[in-house]
Amino acid sequence: MKNFPMFLRMSGRRVVICGGGTEAARKTRLVLKTEASIVIVADQLDPELAGLVASGRATHLTQAAPDTFDNCALCFIATGDETADLAFAALARAAGAVVNVVDRPEHCDAFTPSIVDRDPVVVAIGTEGMAPVLGRSIKTDIEVMLDPRLGTFAALAGRLRDAVAERIAPASRRAFWEWAFTGDAFDKHRKGDEHAAADMLKAAIATGAAPENKGRISLVGAGPGARDLLTLRAVRRLQEADVIFYDRLVDPEVLELARRDADRIYVGKEVGAHAWPQDRIDRLIVAEAGKGLRVVRLKSGDPSIFGRAGEEIAAARAAGIEIEIVPGITAASAAAAAMTRPLTERGETDTFVITTGTCRPGDAEPDWTPLARPGTAMAFYMAVDRAAHVEANLLNAGVPGDCTVEVVCSASTRRERRLSTHLSGLAQALERHQMASPAILLVRYSKVQGALSRHRAAVSQGEL
Repeated sequence: MKNFPMFLRMSGRRVVICGGGTEAARKTRLVLKTEASIVIVADQLDPELAGLVASGRATHLTQAAPDTFDNCALCFIATGDETADLAFAALARAAGAVVNVVDRPEHCDAFTPSIVDRDPVVVAIGTEGMAPVLGRSIKTDIEVMLDPRLGTFAALAGRLRDAVAERIAPASRRAFWEWAFTGDAFDKHRKGDEHAAADMLKAAIATGAAPENKGRISLVGAGPGARDLLTLRAVRRLQEADVIFYDRLVDPEVLELARRDADRIYVGKEVGAHAWPQDRIDRLIVAEAGKGLRVVRLKSGDPSIFGRAGEEIAAARAAGIEIEIVPGITAASAAAAAMTRPLTERGETDTFVITTGTCRPGDAEPDWTPLARPGTAMAFYMAVDRAAHVEANLLNAGVPGDCTVEVVCSASTRRERRLSTHLSGLAQALERHQMASPAILLVRYSKVQGALSRHRAAVSQGEL
């Protein structure tokens, strides 16, 4: 590490910015977030900087003097002229200021990091001036991870620190703060109920301890496979979880986002060999939440779509356990994205149907006849092994045999495979190309195809 990262106290100090153009304006925007007074040294100012001077937020000097840099915490130099830059740098260093010469790392005492601002929480990312674009990319990742309301909650916690020190015993303070930043109070704050969050913190301080942990079950959608398709809330629940129940369709990379010390319990189900019956899973997740633990039931895709979420919700409610659904990107959406095709198209398919090729043992065979209307796109889940039945049913319902069927296996993962075929011969095509589950069958029966089908029927019957 060639550079030591440090946060400088800026209140009561000044920042001098030498230059009046675009680069100087960019640095000024950063400094505006602080309490420092701003001095801009330049012959002419761009409109943004001129506006700051006019508002009184910055002071303008046309020339620098030795006392310009008195009590200067930091000096940014961005004149665009190397000779002028070095002259300003010499004056600033003589006054003891830390110097940053924009785009000239060899002349810098310090480098400007990429900043994630959740004041008073601030994250700075530095690359020692070697890869600023990479720093900005990392900043984007962190911006996504940190809740936009984190700073205001941290400020609230800061205002309560003295009360915590007064009312909560030293041995209990760590547990209190862990509860504060991972429990119900922060959840309330993130959802916009800042008053309720403050009341919860104050009530806990008044009792002298954090509330006893209440168990919670989160049915979390892991999405179709790629971990960067998880929602932010899903990632947050994984990082908060004490125990995670997952199945065979959850990509291992998704689990890497979880807390390192979280228990991971595999409850995989293989088609035709359910080693973990649903009622056993229901009992386990309820039992773990009953111990006061935060439980995540991680399901591929979206928990609400063929995920048996209803049974787990019923079990949790029967036991008085709080439960929530964190939606995920469903496989049909990922399949369409893989082909860069919309699921619906204006004027062609104005109805979208999600259905399944596999029902519970003992249930009647699915009948898709009522759905097979022109203008309908149909996504079939768990239907590869039932492709012959899907094909026959739709053909009997009047869907043309030349209707396109797009098949996507393991959408969004490294194992992804795609096939475009026709409804007539679908089962044979899947077998020939060895397309296997998990897969989505997308059938698009457009209005144009419907009109052509009706025309052909009329011709064959001698009506035209």
